[in-house]
Amino acid sequence: MPIDRTHPDDRRPFVVLIGLPGSGKGTQAARVADRYRIPHISTGDILRAAVRAGSPLGQQVAATLAAGGLVSDDLMTDLVRERLARPDARSGFVLDGFPRTVVQARALDEMLAATSPAPPPLIVILVAVADEAIVRRLSRRRVCASCGIPQSVSEDSEPLSEPCPYCGGSLVRREDDEPATVRRRLATYASFAGPITDFYRVRRYFASVDGLRHPDEVTAALCAQIEHFLGESSGGSDP
Repeated sequence: MPIDRTHPDDRRPFVVLIGLPGSGKGTQAARVADRYRIPHISTGDILRAAVRAGSPLGQQVAATLAAGGLVSDDLMTDLVRERLARPDARSGFVLDGFPRTVVQARALDEMLAATSPAPPPLIVILVAVADEAIVRRLSRRRVCASCGIPQSVSEDSEPLSEPCPYCGGSLVRREDDEPATVRRRLATYASFAGPITDFYRVRRYFASVDGLRHPDEVTAALCAQIEHFLGESSGGSDP
């Protein structure tokens, strides 16, 4: 997977975004990818695509998910390695949902180190949002039962109290957005989020941005931090 060295005026970063479920990380990853014309690589998308493709890896994923298991580090790493080997990821990417463990993070380092004698610096940014803010944010999230478009409602709104502004259908709260469920999800995430954040926090190209601001402000902060790191980087390896 040789690195595509773009013109200095057309620098494209290699980015990992990390953050809690509901932090807005997926939305921001898509925006950053669009800004730099690089692929937004989501592990959820990778898993679904692998299953649809029916590849050997996809068949393993399908069997694991059907049995209610978690995709192993080795299998998730193989799927990501396969995705990063495609031509569109050679000049940059935004990873969303990977790595989730230190084992996966080390594997990603090895993938990048294998691409060239001077692998690109990996920029890792934490979209920081406090747990209770996540609970409040997700408790306002609704999904239209008819058109499926997700949206936010006022904080004191109850399910079924407002029609969908797009199609008039009923807005419902997903079961996994119930406050008690969200807190359980956050507790589960914290069990591996701490180690992965600590792994990257000591890196030169690690930063944290406040994910509670307006989405446009979060995007601006992310891009400013990426530009700063691109300016610092000389294209060498990340210490």
